[in-house]
Amino acid sequence: MGTQEGSKTVSNSPARKERTVRYGECRKNHAAHIGGYAVDGCREFMPAGEEGTSAALKCAACNCHRNFHKREVEIESFRDCSSNSMAYK
Repeated sequence: MGTQEGSKTVSNSPARKERTVRYGECRKNHAAHIGGYAVDGCREFMPAGEEGTSAALKCAACNCHRNFHKREVEIESFRDCSSNSMAYK
């Protein structure tokens, strides 16, 4: 079981963007019911099951839902260099 990452390619002409989503440390406050603040120290989301199942949304390390983990999005831009839009004469 590894970290859950997803990537999505967004196609725009002539640039292409790829978005990678990663889930980091758990932010669930386990002491909220007594008015305090305490996190469990889970540093990275690890899915408890296979992709596409409900267990994939639960962390194997801390047993919390994926929404409690910090969402980190990385966007990479790529230019399409194979275009014939700049023809030299």
